[in-house]
Amino acid sequence: MVPEAKKTRRKPRADSVRNREILLKAATEIFSVGGTQASLEAVAKKAGVGIGTLYRHFPSREELFEAVYRHEVDQLCDLASTLGHETDAFAALRQWLQANVRLVATKKGMMQALQLAVYGNPELKASSTARMVEALDLLLQRAVAGGSLRDDISAEDLLRTLIGIYYAQPENDWQAKALKLLDIFLDGLRAKA
Repeated sequence: MVPEAKKTRRKPRADSVRNREILLKAATEIFSVGGTQASLEAVAKKAGVGIGTLYRHFPSREELFEAVYRHEVDQLCDLASTLGHETDAFAALRQWLQANVRLVATKKGMMQALQLAVYGNPELKASSTARMVEALDLLLQRAVAGGSLRDDISAEDLLRTLIGIYYAQPENDWQAKALKLLDIFLDGLRAKA
Protein backbone atom coordinates (compact mmCIF):
# COMPACT_ATOMS: atom_id res chain seq x y z
CA MET A 1 0.00 0.00 0.00
CA VAL A 2 1.31 3.46 -0.92
CA PRO A 3 1.35 5.93 1.98
CA GLU A 4 -0.99 8.90 1.48
CA ALA A 5 1.91 11.39 1.41
CA LYS A 6 3.67 9.45 -1.37
CA LYS A 7 0.73 9.39 -3.76
CA THR A 8 1.21 11.68 -6.70
CA ARG A 9 -1.59 13.95 -7.71
CA ARG A 10 -2.66 13.88 -11.29
CA LYS A 11 -2.68 17.10 -13.22
CA PRO A 12 -6.21 18.41 -13.65
CA ARG A 13 -7.80 17.70 -16.99
CA ALA A 14 -7.71 20.53 -19.52
CA ASP A 15 -11.50 20.89 -19.47
CA SER A 16 -11.46 21.13 -15.68
CA VAL A 17 -8.83 23.90 -15.77
CA ARG A 18 -10.81 25.70 -18.47
CA ASN A 19 -14.06 25.39 -16.46
CA ARG A 20 -12.37 26.80 -13.37
CA GLU A 21 -11.12 29.84 -15.31
CA ILE A 22 -14.53 30.39 -16.89
CA LEU A 23 -16.17 30.15 -13.45
CA LEU A 24 -13.73 32.67 -11.95
CA LYS A 25 -14.38 35.12 -14.78
CA ALA A 26 -18.15 34.68 -14.48
CA ALA A 27 -18.04 35.01 -10.68
CA THR A 28 -16.03 38.22 -10.96
CA GLU A 29 -18.60 39.71 -13.34
CA ILE A 30 -21.63 38.54 -11.34
CA PHE A 31 -20.22 39.58 -7.94
CA SER A 32 -19.18 42.98 -9.35
CA VAL A 33 -22.82 43.71 -10.08
CA GLY A 34 -24.65 41.77 -7.39
CA GLY A 35 -22.22 41.77 -4.48
CA THR A 36 -22.30 39.03 -1.86
CA GLN A 37 -25.98 38.31 -2.49
CA ALA A 38 -25.46 37.28 -6.13
CA SER A 39 -26.55 33.69 -6.60
CA LEU A 40 -24.17 30.87 -7.37
CA GLU A 41 -26.72 29.67 -9.91
CA ALA A 42 -26.25 32.97 -11.77
CA VAL A 43 -22.48 32.38 -11.77
CA ALA A 44 -22.90 28.86 -13.18
CA LYS A 45 -25.35 30.11 -15.82
CA LYS A 46 -23.02 32.96 -16.84
CA ALA A 47 -20.16 30.45 -17.12
CA GLY A 48 -22.30 28.10 -19.20
CA VAL A 49 -21.85 25.17 -16.82
CA GLY A 50 -24.11 23.28 -14.46
CA ILE A 51 -24.30 24.11 -10.77
CA GLY A 52 -22.67 20.74 -10.02
CA THR A 53 -19.56 21.84 -11.94
CA LEU A 54 -19.41 25.02 -9.89
CA TYR A 55 -19.68 23.07 -6.63
CA ARG A 56 -16.98 20.59 -7.73
CA HIS A 57 -14.58 23.49 -8.11
CA PHE A 58 -15.87 25.67 -5.27
CA PRO A 59 -17.78 23.70 -2.60
CA SER A 60 -18.92 26.88 -0.85
CA ARG A 61 -19.64 30.53 -1.60
CA GLU A 62 -16.70 31.50 0.63
CA GLU A 63 -14.30 29.33 -1.38
CA LEU A 64 -15.48 31.00 -4.56
CA PHE A 65 -15.01 34.49 -3.03
CA GLU A 66 -11.54 33.46 -1.92
CA ALA A 67 -10.64 32.09 -5.36
CA VAL A 68 -11.82 35.30 -7.03
CA TYR A 69 -9.74 37.34 -4.59
CA ARG A 70 -6.64 35.20 -5.19
CA HIS A 71 -7.19 35.55 -8.94
CA GLU A 72 -7.32 39.35 -8.63
CA VAL A 73 -4.10 39.38 -6.58
CA ASP A 74 -2.43 37.09 -9.15
CA GLN A 75 -3.37 39.48 -11.95
CA LEU A 76 -1.90 42.49 -10.12
CA CYS A 77 1.30 40.62 -9.27
CA ASP A 78 1.65 39.49 -12.89
CA LEU A 79 1.16 43.08 -14.02
CA ALA A 80 3.97 44.22 -11.69
CA SER A 81 6.29 41.62 -13.21
CA THR A 82 5.41 42.81 -16.70
CA LEU A 83 5.79 46.48 -15.81
CA GLY A 84 9.11 45.72 -14.10
CA HIS A 85 10.67 45.63 -17.57
CA GLU A 86 9.39 49.05 -18.66
CA THR A 87 11.98 51.71 -19.38
CA ASP A 88 10.34 54.48 -17.34
CA ALA A 89 10.25 53.07 -13.80
CA PHE A 90 8.16 55.94 -12.39
CA ALA A 91 5.57 55.57 -15.15
CA ALA A 92 5.48 51.80 -14.53
CA LEU A 93 4.85 52.40 -10.81
CA ARG A 94 2.09 54.90 -11.61
CA GLN A 95 0.52 52.50 -14.12
CA TRP A 96 0.44 49.67 -11.55
CA LEU A 97 -1.13 51.87 -8.88
CA GLN A 98 -3.68 53.17 -11.39
CA ALA A 99 -4.50 49.57 -12.37
CA ASN A 100 -5.25 48.92 -8.68
CA VAL A 101 -7.63 51.87 -8.58
CA ARG A 102 -9.36 50.76 -11.80
CA LEU A 103 -9.67 47.23 -10.44
CA VAL A 104 -11.28 48.44 -7.22
CA ALA A 105 -13.54 50.85 -9.14
CA THR A 106 -14.87 48.10 -11.38
CA LYS A 107 -15.25 45.72 -8.43
CA LYS A 108 -17.10 48.05 -6.06
CA GLY A 109 -20.07 45.69 -5.92
CA MET A 110 -17.74 42.85 -5.04
CA MET A 111 -15.81 44.61 -2.28
CA GLN A 112 -17.96 43.19 0.52
CA ALA A 113 -17.51 39.67 -0.84
CA LEU A 114 -13.76 40.13 -1.16
CA GLN A 115 -13.56 41.51 2.36
CA LEU A 116 -15.44 38.46 3.63
CA ALA A 117 -12.89 36.21 1.90
CA VAL A 118 -9.91 38.14 3.23
CA TYR A 119 -11.07 38.71 6.79
CA GLY A 120 -12.46 35.22 7.10
CA ASN A 121 -9.06 33.75 6.29
CA PRO A 122 -6.10 35.40 8.10
CA GLU A 123 -3.60 33.31 6.10
CA LEU A 124 -5.09 34.59 2.85
CA LYS A 125 -4.88 38.18 4.05
CA ALA A 126 -1.27 37.77 5.16
CA SER A 127 -0.10 35.97 2.04
CA SER A 128 -1.92 38.26 -0.41
CA THR A 129 -0.69 41.36 1.39
CA ALA A 130 2.87 40.00 1.29
CA ARG A 131 2.55 39.28 -2.43
CA MET A 132 1.16 42.75 -3.15
CA VAL A 133 3.90 44.40 -1.12
CA GLU A 134 6.53 42.36 -2.96
CA ALA A 135 5.05 43.28 -6.35
CA LEU A 136 4.84 46.95 -5.42
CA ASP A 137 8.35 46.92 -3.94
CA LEU A 138 9.76 45.68 -7.25
CA LEU A 139 8.38 48.75 -9.01
CA LEU A 140 9.14 51.11 -6.15
CA GLN A 141 12.80 50.09 -5.90
CA ARG A 142 13.28 50.47 -9.65
CA ALA A 143 11.90 54.02 -9.49
CA VAL A 144 14.13 54.86 -6.51
CA ALA A 145 17.20 53.34 -8.18
CA GLY A 146 16.43 55.29 -11.35
CA GLY A 147 16.37 58.52 -9.37
CA SER A 148 12.75 59.41 -10.14
CA LEU A 149 11.33 58.62 -6.69
CA ARG A 150 12.32 59.57 -3.16
CA ASP A 151 13.77 56.76 -1.10
CA ASP A 152 11.88 57.46 2.12
CA ILE A 153 8.70 55.49 1.48
CA SER A 154 8.22 51.75 1.74
CA ALA A 155 5.99 49.54 -0.35
CA GLU A 156 3.91 48.88 2.78
CA ASP A 157 3.36 52.62 3.29
CA LEU A 158 2.42 53.14 -0.34
CA LEU A 159 -0.03 50.23 -0.25
CA ARG A 160 -1.62 51.60 2.95
CA THR A 161 -2.00 54.98 1.26
CA LEU A 162 -3.67 53.36 -1.73
CA ILE A 163 -6.09 51.53 0.56
CA GLY A 164 -6.83 54.81 2.33
CA ILE A 165 -7.66 56.39 -1.02
CA TYR A 166 -10.08 53.53 -1.72
CA TYR A 167 -11.98 54.11 1.50
CA ALA A 168 -11.97 57.90 1.28
CA GLN A 169 -13.92 58.07 -1.97
CA PRO A 170 -17.50 56.79 -1.62
CA GLU A 171 -19.05 59.15 -4.22
CA ASN A 172 -20.29 58.30 -7.70
CA ASP A 173 -17.21 59.68 -9.46
CA TRP A 174 -14.99 57.54 -7.23
CA GLN A 175 -12.47 56.39 -9.81
CA ALA A 176 -11.64 59.83 -11.21
CA LYS A 177 -11.23 61.29 -7.73
CA ALA A 178 -9.09 58.37 -6.55
CA LEU A 179 -6.84 58.64 -9.62
CA LYS A 180 -6.47 62.39 -9.01
CA LEU A 181 -5.49 61.83 -5.36
CA LEU A 182 -3.07 59.12 -6.42
CA ASP A 183 -1.40 61.46 -8.92
CA ILE A 184 -1.08 64.21 -6.31
CA PHE A 185 0.45 61.75 -3.86
CA LEU A 186 2.87 60.33 -6.44
CA ASP A 187 3.93 63.80 -7.57
CA GLY A 188 4.84 64.50 -3.93
CA LEU A 189 7.06 61.40 -3.95
CA ARG A 190 9.10 62.47 -6.97
CA ALA A 191 12.79 62.85 -6.25
CA LYS A 192 13.89 66.46 -6.10
CA ALA A 193 16.18 67.49 -8.94
